[in-house]
Amino acid sequence: MQLGLTKGGKMWLGVLVVLLLCSSLEGQENSFTINSVQMVILPDREVQNGENLTLQCTVDISTTSHVRPQHQLLFYKNDEQFYNVSSMKSTESYFIPQARVYHAGIYKCTVILNNKVKTTSEYEVMVRGVSSPRVTLDKKEAIEGGVVIVNCSVPNEKAPVHFIVEKVELDTKGIKQKREKSSQHQNFVTLDFTVEEQDRVIYFLCQASIVSGRHLETSATTRSDLVTVRESFSNPQFYVHPAGVIIEGDLLHIKCIIQVTPMVQAFPEIIIQRDKTIVGHSKQGNEATYSVMATMKESGNYTCKVETSQISKVSSIVVNITELFPKPKLESSATHLDEGGSLNLWCSVPHTVDFAIQKGDMNVSRAQNFTKIVSKWDSGNYTCVAGMGKVIKKSNEVLITVCAPVVEVKLTILNNKQVESGDDLVLRCFVNKASGPITYKFYREEDVRPFYVKISNETQAMWYKSPAGTEQGGQYYCTASNRANPAKNIPQSNLLTVRVFLASWKKGVIAVVVIAVIIAILAVGARYYFWKKAKAKQMPVEMSRPAAPLLTSNNEKMPGSSTEANRPYGYDEDIGNHETNPVKEKKEPLTLDVEYTEVEVNSLEPHEGLGRKGTETVYSEIRKANPGQKQPWSRAQPDPQNHSRQNLNSNMFPDVSDADNI
Repeated sequence: MQLGLTKGGKMWLGVLVVLLLCSSLEGQENSFTINSVQMVILPDREVQNGENLTLQCTVDISTTSHVRPQHQLLFYKNDEQFYNVSSMKSTESYFIPQARVYHAGIYKCTVILNNKVKTTSEYEVMVRGVSSPRVTLDKKEAIEGGVVIVNCSVPNEKAPVHFIVEKVELDTKGIKQKREKSSQHQNFVTLDFTVEEQDRVIYFLCQASIVSGRHLETSATTRSDLVTVRESFSNPQFYVHPAGVIIEGDLLHIKCIIQVTPMVQAFPEIIIQRDKTIVGHSKQGNEATYSVMATMKESGNYTCKVETSQISKVSSIVVNITELFPKPKLESSATHLDEGGSLNLWCSVPHTVDFAIQKGDMNVSRAQNFTKIVSKWDSGNYTCVAGMGKVIKKSNEVLITVCAPVVEVKLTILNNKQVESGDDLVLRCFVNKASGPITYKFYREEDVRPFYVKISNETQAMWYKSPAGTEQGGQYYCTASNRANPAKNIPQSNLLTVRVFLASWKKGVIAVVVIAVIIAILAVGARYYFWKKAKAKQMPVEMSRPAAPLLTSNNEKMPGSSTEANRPYGYDEDIGNHETNPVKEKKEPLTLDVEYTEVEVNSLEPHEGLGRKGTETVYSEIRKANPGQKQPWSRAQPDPQNHSRQNLNSNMFPDVSDADNI
């Protein structure tokens, strides 16, 4: 059978072998690699605004498969994906027609094949310039003070956009106004421009700028249509009457006229000024007037201003007035006079006019001169008035001061003549009527110089002392005088007695202090008395020791003196030892009263002659015995501060005998 295979059987056998071979090949995995990926910018990386732009991404892949694998291409701008495509081709493109500024940026592309990824380098694309802006206006005719609305846009660009809009005068080509505005969310701006009074034919220029990365791109400048400007009112014109020479006394008539455009909804305000003073105005109609009798003060520069909220127009004219006669001049013989003095006033004008001399608003003379014996009532301002027809002129003012002497001076004390210490002392020196300035002087009666001086235009002067003390008590007077008082006859006031007494609380304080001092003295005396008494009671114990033998003036023992002789009368040895013998102390208790007697002793220094003697004091102690006890004893004791030998005077012994008798 095998040898007998048909031709068809051989064919099927071949097909089977092929299928087996293919299945074995399919069981093996295909291998691939991304060799490279590149981006190409056409026509160039830098293009002008409006040119076409093409981004090409080319991939080079190697594989074991007979069929090219499908891969994915991703396009990025500034790290943000904006386009992707799946392809088996090696090159894919992205087309940008009429590139604008917002197309500029950093571009790259990425290829993804199964789990393998590869990205190109980054390519910066720049779009130069901004498309020309479009300018539209809301009107082609405008009136002074009106508003023109300008719209500037760049339809092909994206925000943010910065716009510059300028208003230009056609005749001068000068830029009259410039405004800038940025639009953050739209590609256009709308601006209002006021039409000014000097505008005639105007147009507007617009330019747009956009920031692209690190660069600022600017458009060309676009011009708008022309705008024709019409006047809202004409420049003001002056009319002055009389037209020729204007003399003082003539009727001066000034008029300011304007022409108003019918389109104006409200009349402007017309103002006439002389220098900076407004002399006429009108808010209705097309004119303002000013009429007045011509005088020299009406001469000057006149201005007519026509104003609305936005527009102002000005015209000026100079008006000269011819003087009819000069201003009169008033003179005086003196400006300060005393009562009884003579006042002479005269008025001079180099022209024939009518005269009047006035004090305030009252005529005092119809003549050119004025003379009078003055009193204090004649003080005041004097002027001269000269007139011719309707023209009247006033001279300068002359101030006349008539000094009235100081009719009496008085001195009083406010509140009360008796002032409590610590209160305010106020003295008032016053006069009835006198011309200032007045010199006030305050005196104490015993002083020749004033203690207070004040010059015042008032009819009184005050002197204050706060707070007042008792030293302010006394008699006071004052004087007052002005220039009309002779120096040798200055009026003096009455003599005023002022008493300043202690306040009740101060008296109480003094009484308390005195009582306290007395109590303190009594306390100290009592303390001293009890201290002496206590010390006297301690003396017998200290003197119980044997006394030293009495000496003569030659430092020898007195005749017949012995131990017994030196003992006091009635001396008992037990008494001297009672402090160490408590048994005897019980038998004979010490209940003796003690008295002391001072004795003068003449002492002689061992190294000096007999001619020099000293007197010293010794104390004789005398004790009184109670009934039933032994006789009291007496002992002379030397002054404790004198350690030299002592010589007792003979006058000591009567004291001792007296003590024995006691």
